[in-house]
Amino acid sequence: MLAFPAFAMEIPDRSQVLTRAALRSAERLGLTARQFARVIGLSEPSVSRLKKGMAGIEEGSKAWELSALLVRLFRALDAITGGDEAVARAWMVADNLALGGIPAEKITSVQGLVDVCTYLDTRRARL
Repeated sequence: MLAFPAFAMEIPDRSQVLTRAALRSAERLGLTARQFARVIGLSEPSVSRLKKGMAGIEEGSKAWELSALLVRLFRALDAITGGDEAVARAWMVADNLALGGIPAEKITSVQGLVDVCTYLDTRRARL
């Protein structure tokens, strides 16, 4: 039987995983801490604690749901842009006629975040 050190068996909890994914998504999309806080419905000090690893996004909370949507948005845009971060960031701050505004601004409301995710999902799934 193969033995592994105890630290190798440590599995990060879901809160840690989503927190890191959401922070990384926001960073790669070019969102500021203030924008990220508005998107997921937390205060800027709370986001600062997330970044420092002093807190995590509570599973089942509204911030959890909104963070999952932000990660979904990032993944869809990343697939569409072929991983080109500069193109993704430019798309986030450009006026989009189909969305009726600038994506980075639209996603600060729940409906706007859902609309942007839906738009990207349909663009990604073209036949």
